[in-house]
Amino acid sequence: MPKCSNIHAHQNAMAAVEYKGLTSITLSDIEALGVDTGVAVDLLQKLAGIVSDCGAATPQTWQRISQDVLAPHLPFSLHQMMYYGCYKDFGPDPPAWLPDPGSAMLTNVGKLLEKRGKELLGSKYKDPISSFSDFQKFSVSNPEVYWKTVLDEMNVSFSILPECILREDQSHPGGQWLPGAHLNPARHCLSPNRDRNLNDIVLIWRNEGDDEAPVEKMTLKELRSEVWAVAHSLETLGLSKGSAIAIDMPMNVYSVVVYLAIVLAGYVVVSIADSFSPNEISTRLKISKAKAIFTQDFVVRGKKRIPLYSRVVDAESPMAIVIPSRASALSIKLRYGDISWQDFLARTKESKEVQFDSVEQPVEALTNILFSSGTTGEPKAIPMTGITPFKAAADGWCHMDICKGDIVAWPTNLGWMMGPWLVYASLLNGASMALYNGSPLSSGFAKFIQDAKVTMLGVIPSIVRTWKTTNCTAGFDWSTIRRFGSTGEASSVDEYLWLMGRARYKPVIEYCGGTEIGGGFVTGSLLQPQALAAFSTAAMGCSLFILGEDGLPIAPEAPGIGELALGSLIFGASSTVLNADHYKIYFKGMPVWNGKRLRRHGDVFERTCRGYYRAHGRADDTMNLGGIKVSSLEIERICNAVDDNILETAAIGVPPVGGGPEKLVIVVVFKDSADESKQNLGALMTSFNSSLQKKLNPLFKVSNVVTLPSLPRTATNKVMRRVLRQQFSQAGRGSRLYNIVI
Repeated sequence: MPKCSNIHAHQNAMAAVEYKGLTSITLSDIEALGVDTGVAVDLLQKLAGIVSDCGAATPQTWQRISQDVLAPHLPFSLHQMMYYGCYKDFGPDPPAWLPDPGSAMLTNVGKLLEKRGKELLGSKYKDPISSFSDFQKFSVSNPEVYWKTVLDEMNVSFSILPECILREDQSHPGGQWLPGAHLNPARHCLSPNRDRNLNDIVLIWRNEGDDEAPVEKMTLKELRSEVWAVAHSLETLGLSKGSAIAIDMPMNVYSVVVYLAIVLAGYVVVSIADSFSPNEISTRLKISKAKAIFTQDFVVRGKKRIPLYSRVVDAESPMAIVIPSRASALSIKLRYGDISWQDFLARTKESKEVQFDSVEQPVEALTNILFSSGTTGEPKAIPMTGITPFKAAADGWCHMDICKGDIVAWPTNLGWMMGPWLVYASLLNGASMALYNGSPLSSGFAKFIQDAKVTMLGVIPSIVRTWKTTNCTAGFDWSTIRRFGSTGEASSVDEYLWLMGRARYKPVIEYCGGTEIGGGFVTGSLLQPQALAAFSTAAMGCSLFILGEDGLPIAPEAPGIGELALGSLIFGASSTVLNADHYKIYFKGMPVWNGKRLRRHGDVFERTCRGYYRAHGRADDTMNLGGIKVSSLEIERICNAVDDNILETAAIGVPPVGGGPEKLVIVVVFKDSADESKQNLGALMTSFNSSLQKKLNPLFKVSNVVTLPSLPRTATNKVMRRVLRQQFSQAGRGSRLYNIVI
């Protein structure tokens, strides 16, 4: 088992070596960053007072600096100087945010632990912060008690009560959860309860281009009425209960209403991302056997109208219900048998205010079919059951602290897991969902976050990278944000330091899971110190295992790096795949731990000396360089920092002609495509080699550098290194790859 390798200490140390310690910072150092002399004097005085109170290099020092010295309008280079100066000699995982004891007691988990901590944890219980890790372990060792408690806290009711919370059965490696229970998750989203009434705002939105107009709002009563109307019209289609109905739309008010109506009426949503080609749409429609599809005529992005309906027609879809994008009526001619939104609703217009009685189904009934990215062949069709929505909501309740009064924004789409997650994590926890019908990369989106008074903003790292590069968030007030969420791909320290600084250093809750999990397995918490680009805890109810070279788990809680496996008993996780062998994919060949077969995940994770987790990408995104295994992400983090003109890089191992050790190829995307022709790629390769050998391993050597206008990505924004590796292997065997274009 490897000792604490401090691999990620390099990520901080490599920046820290360029900065002075806090006590060595001078007035001229701050002025050199573009700060006016008067402001610089004031900042230096505040810094001196903080260092006197807290010391020169403690987490408390940084906490005070982030709150009392730094502000969004100050140069980011100053933020870096303070952060890296404070943590110059700290080592790995310096906390960028610390929980406040008083605030911690007001979180969902804090209030629960203050009320029942001694009952649940016994004499171990001290306070919400110091006892959080014990509570997480309790959720794994006592799943029946934990999940009953959380479902009660979230006001979950059953039309038929479960026989028990969990029934373990060797024929079901993941266990049978809530056996015998009947419910409908959409009904829960639309029902008032002790924490929510019909006049509460549940949806807030704005269309791109209307950025100066007030945000639009919808109450729970209004949402319920809209959903009822669609559900009544769905009944006129003559489909049998359990039929699959696809949605190929952006994440907007219409798609949310349609999504809830399909589930409420006892049908199954087929999630299709609005970016998919006709071929990808067709594949998903055939796998799911969808009987109908909801879509829009166009997607409007700025001055562009991107066709959706024509793609659906080209995919030879079943009957389509077509919603106009921004007008009251469609401007296109429909295929024979398709229905306009107006005509669809007119079928039951007299029922608009008439209650639709939800179809209560067994918890194992399907509610949603989602798909893996499909980068390795036919996408896996992964169903959500009636339980999965409550896994998503429970993660939001516990780890993001979503509750009544929150306004949650997360640029996403119903075509991948975070779309349904956003619907359920918001509405089942009594919060409002904030939707921007446009590009999240624009200043219009940044203004919407301000105007909607968003309290939780979810991101993916590539969005943050673009915001930082374009500075499109400048001048907007994000002070209402209480925390960020991040998922989709691995983040970087500098980009997320910048992100935290936009909202006066509110924490980033990193969140990693999967379509087959229905939520997260590793995440952060508002009750624990949060380090940048790191996870602080296994998700509630989840246990994590890092597999060593022998394929067996290393000692629990020991530092190490390897492929990640999960404990099998995960509430809400998949138990079937519609077009593949679920057991073969997730359990076959996995080691047994305490009598239970572990569940395969496929990512490489590191558990650090201080107990944080860091993602290193897919297991097949590792490479062997001269007998040394290394992840693409480790190399990319260093290469990204070599030149300010670099937007992002991808590191891949390409086998040479005739076999032998993999050659390291770096694919570079520049911030400005005009820079591509100006760059001396030979000199850039020299810089890459110098940085990698200095900061990662002296034996590593870049063999080739390739420039591309953008990296190939899945619909969920993951870099497809496998595609790059395959194409470069075919195109560049035995030659330099400087000018290859794919």
